[in-house]
Amino acid sequence: MAETTTRNHDEDTTAAPVVPTQTMDETSATIDPTEPAGLLPAPATPMPADTADATEEMSTGGPRPDGAAPPAFPIVGIGASAGGLAAFETFFSAIPRDVETGMAFVLVQHLAPDHKSILTELVKRYTRMRVQEVQDGMQVEPDCAYIIPPSHDMALLNGTLRLLEPTAPRGLRLPIDFFFRSLAQDQHERAICVVLSGTGSDGTLGARAIKGEGGLVIAQAPATAAYDGMPRSLIASGQADYVLPPAEMPAHLIAYAARAYAKPAGPVAPSAEPGTNSLAKICVLLRDRIHHDFSEYKETTLLRRIERRMALHRIDRHEDYVGYLRRDPTELDALFGDLLIGVTGFFRDPEAFAALEHEAIPDLFARKTPDAAIRIWVCGCSTGEEAYSIAILLCERMDILKQNFKVQIFATDIDPRAIERARTGLYPASIAADVPAARLARFFSEDEQGGYRIRKTVRDLLVFSEQNLVQDPPFSKMDLISCRNLLIYLNAGLQARLITLFHTALNPDGVLFLGTSETTGELPTLFTPLNRKWKIYTRQERPRGTLLRTGMPGDWLPARLQTRRAPNEPPTSPDPQQGKLDLRALTEQALLRHCAAAGILVNGRGDILHIYGRTGMYLEPAAGDAAMNILAMARDGLQRDLTTALHRAVTHREPVRRPGVRVKTNGDFQSIDLTVRPETGLGEGSLLSDVYLVVIEAAKPAAAPTTTAPTARGTGNADDENPRIAELEIELRAKEEYLQSTLEEMETSNEELKSTNEEMQSVNEEIQSTNEELETSKEELQSVNEELATVNAELQTKVADLSRANNDMNNLLAGTGVATLFVDHQLRITRFTPTATRLIKLIQSDVGRPVGDIVSNLVDYTDLTEDLRAVLSDLMLREHEVQTRQGGWFLMRMGPYRTLENVIEGAVITFVDISDRKRSEDEVRAAGVFAEAIVDAVREPMLVLDGDLRVFSANRAFYRHFRLEEADTRHRHLFALSHGRWDIPALRDLLRTIQTRGGSFEDFALEQDFPEIGPRSLRLNARRIDSGADRPGMILLALEDVTTAPPPPRGRRAD
Repeated sequence: MAETTTRNHDEDTTAAPVVPTQTMDETSATIDPTEPAGLLPAPATPMPADTADATEEMSTGGPRPDGAAPPAFPIVGIGASAGGLAAFETFFSAIPRDVETGMAFVLVQHLAPDHKSILTELVKRYTRMRVQEVQDGMQVEPDCAYIIPPSHDMALLNGTLRLLEPTAPRGLRLPIDFFFRSLAQDQHERAICVVLSGTGSDGTLGARAIKGEGGLVIAQAPATAAYDGMPRSLIASGQADYVLPPAEMPAHLIAYAARAYAKPAGPVAPSAEPGTNSLAKICVLLRDRIHHDFSEYKETTLLRRIERRMALHRIDRHEDYVGYLRRDPTELDALFGDLLIGVTGFFRDPEAFAALEHEAIPDLFARKTPDAAIRIWVCGCSTGEEAYSIAILLCERMDILKQNFKVQIFATDIDPRAIERARTGLYPASIAADVPAARLARFFSEDEQGGYRIRKTVRDLLVFSEQNLVQDPPFSKMDLISCRNLLIYLNAGLQARLITLFHTALNPDGVLFLGTSETTGELPTLFTPLNRKWKIYTRQERPRGTLLRTGMPGDWLPARLQTRRAPNEPPTSPDPQQGKLDLRALTEQALLRHCAAAGILVNGRGDILHIYGRTGMYLEPAAGDAAMNILAMARDGLQRDLTTALHRAVTHREPVRRPGVRVKTNGDFQSIDLTVRPETGLGEGSLLSDVYLVVIEAAKPAAAPTTTAPTARGTGNADDENPRIAELEIELRAKEEYLQSTLEEMETSNEELKSTNEEMQSVNEEIQSTNEELETSKEELQSVNEELATVNAELQTKVADLSRANNDMNNLLAGTGVATLFVDHQLRITRFTPTATRLIKLIQSDVGRPVGDIVSNLVDYTDLTEDLRAVLSDLMLREHEVQTRQGGWFLMRMGPYRTLENVIEGAVITFVDISDRKRSEDEVRAAGVFAEAIVDAVREPMLVLDGDLRVFSANRAFYRHFRLEEADTRHRHLFALSHGRWDIPALRDLLRTIQTRGGSFEDFALEQDFPEIGPRSLRLNARRIDSGADRPGMILLALEDVTTAPPPPRGRRAD
């Protein structure tokens, strides 16, 4: 297990994206019998309540405010820029119309701030889902689509969309990243993001946040994108789970959601839990390929990440996934990437950094002099945000003190790609949300790539290096160690070992800075809380000469030299009561066994653990920072032999003896015998399980020879050879000194080369700084270009719609034959139809001219201009029947021209040809005159009654016979004439009957005393006259006077 469980993935990684497209049917796999089955440890001792309760919260971004529950459905964020409109159309058209997806879709596109977007109307055409533009506070619902409005940033909080005024400059806005980050924080593993066509890299960092929370990331296949910048950036970052054309995305989304989210949120039933054997096999496969052991990773997080990968590949059983891993080792790399949970940022938990700034950092400087170094170790630094945050706090403190201190910040991580990005110090513009404006301006500079680059004054304080926190040697003599949000992903046993390691690496009163959900666990005696809420601790000093058992493998040796625990061996639990060892007693016991005059107990790196006897003749303090390291303290003549002997003892685990080593003491050389021996029996299972005893004793005098040794010349004895041997030894030492001098000169040259390289880097940074303004302008222009491309795509769609509508209208007007003329407020002609030229002499060049200046073809109508002004004034319709010089008749209608927004923008004049109607009216009028002439020629009285039985007309015989006036008779009710003498019920019934049913009646006898003519006997004949299907029929009523006496003369009533 390594510290990158808390890191973010690199943005610039070149790992190939995972594009799973195959459904696994049966992938039964077997594991070799030799492979360990019980790799996963039993559930570890739980962490303290304040840590354990928050563990899962931290792994998913923290608890929700006010206890609000997340929506029980996934939310899909879709980001696009230039060329995104076509991708939206394809994406939504591919969603089956008869399927409820159960997902909400939120569309974020780069929009021009001063342009009204029509994206909502366009998307509605392609889907049956409810599509609406977002308003602040809108609750997200499944099977709905939401569109971001222009000139806003958008965030998601507890399933509610919030609109924010953008704070970043127009060219540096990243609305897609902004929304994706909030989506990840709010929805965690239910967050899904899709990156479609667009230029630049907006969406990549937000996708990394979603991937870190266990969500799904999809990128559009670059070949199908109009602009492939955004999809390519996401693919290059290694975050994409699928790379697909938009038409294939909905099917994969629906299939993934069916497996990943269709599971109960509560505890899984025991029968449904994956077997420990499957998890153990997965961990073995990871260890064999990645060389990292995940057996001490928290099982719940491990399962969640594994099941996410299973859903991507549509695999239902853990055993099948094991088989898939064995057949496709690249999936192991992808799983490893998923297990490296990425959650980081500048000044993450601002209140925690404020507590560090005010409560811990001042004491660090108070204990140091300006020439002393302040050493800080940031474990699991990921891409460097938190390490740079601490460096900024130190710079601000030095400014307050107005003193410069030597600051060394060692930032380590297991991922070389993350370390490389941290070294560049380049971060996206979205960090402006985390870094206050004053700090942003002071410690960062705008980069040509559109983000911010850490300034050199801060960068020079940090050293980034690749390190496995568990396996590699730790740093020592630290004043501050920051290890935030790493321990929560490890089980309790490994947590305790790391806490003990931090205690060993810290100076007395050193500070340990943990995450908000972490504590020192079951080792509270090692640290005292400085700020309990924000988990800042101060190191407690142990009694001198004691060391705690940690269960760490080896003694911080290189990984290849450590004694690894067997895969099925449970981790050693720390036991403080058994872990204290008396180093003095152990050293004395070892020396007694070897009868040594002086002895030094060291670890594999040469750090001195205990000294026995007088060693001043062999060791002396080294210049510079104080360091209790035997290799640094060895006197001239001893260092080389001691280094090689210790290295051989560590490497081969065997005693090494170097007799006759000459050590320079008090200006003269003294011969000693050097022995380095591994002492493996001093404390099994503790930090002393691998230590080394260095024994230094005076060289023993050479024994007198008993035989004569042959010489090269075959003559002489041993006494003759001794001077020669001494001479050769002197010559050898001279050569060794020359070699040492040469090595020192080479080291000096290397230092000079390093200095030259740093100067070149400084020059390069200055050149880059010179290009910043140009690159910033380029980025702004690129952003404006993207917005223009988006607007252009919308306008092209709108132009197509308008063209289609214009064609429809032209064909409609041409088909109806209605002459139409459009004028504006100034009565200037704006448009006319071809048929209008028959009435008003118009040509195409007349558009824009006042309508009153055009010669009309109308007869006796000169009020066109006045009528149009009246229409624009009172907005009332006006009609006139007008005649052309050729004799044609037209109904001219004038009315206001209204837009869709009900705005009056002129007037419209239509001419409907009514020539046929006018001819018909003339014919009807002539026929009526002709009929009236015939009726008037008849001698008997006759009446024509309308549908209400009123007198429509009467002939002259009727008026003459009954002595009535036409003005008093026409349009009056029949039954009201002659003072009601015609109001006879039987007659009324007969007339109503023939009016409704048709037909006629004859010889209806009527005797009545009429006031004007006296008593008369009449015979009535009636017949209905049908005038058309839509008009009530009329009745022709003929009267015959059968009275014997003639009526009295006019003016005299008969008796």
